Amino acid sequence: MSVTEHRVAVSPTVAVTARRYAVPSRQATIVLAHGAGAGQTHPFMVDVATALAARGIEVVTFNFPYMEAGRRTPDRTPVLEQTWRAVLAHAASDLPHGVRLVAGGKSMGGRIASQVLASDTGHAGVARVSGLVLLGYPLHPPGKPTAQRTAHLPAITAPILLVQGSRDAFGTREEVESVFALLPTRVDFFFVEGGDHGFAVPRSSGRSPRDVMREVTDRVADWILG
Repeated sequence: MSVTEHRVAVSPTVAVTARRYAVPSRQATIVLAHGAGAGQTHPFMVDVATALAARGIEVVTFNFPYMEAGRRTPDRTPVLEQTWRAVLAHAASDLPHGVRLVAGGKSMGGRIASQVLASDTGHAGVARVSGLVLLGYPLHPPGKPTAQRTAHLPAITAPILLVQGSRDAFGTREEVESVFALLPTRVDFFFVEGGDHGFAVPRSSGRSPRDVMREVTDRVADWILG
């Protein structure tokens, strides 16, 4: 595996940094976006990318513009979505025939990916996407179960893998199942038993963070390559 960085233009005045975790004889490529509070260099993102690359999956991560600029408040939705389109186009530009392209993200990054896939099927990069991996989908803000971010989901046609902590304050197992099981596309679930929004589990579970990361990345890799 080799890791290289590239500048990706989002607009004539804005560019972001993308990291490519390249592997020999790649079997698939996944573009993976970070969550609202931490960028692509956060250990969670690096650990997921490294583990998937070890399974022969090329990974492309990137920063949204606000994170690139060192700001704490996420960009407005149109900017987040445009960044996703730009990075997907970048990843698809040299994708060999027959290599699967998957979109995915942690929390907000996955939600924005789902919005792009729901609305931009004519975009060249989006058209190449054949799967969506959601790592902790923020179904609603904590404590506000009726404020659900779901209106766009039925428009997604790509198969979905939803990885969710069973006690996630942004959407419990029961809550996400009740929404995603009704979508017209295929949805596969993987629940981290006892996991919160970051997949942290109680010490009493007997599983370390490394154990949980292995559970998650093995399931994601199997799903992408299956």
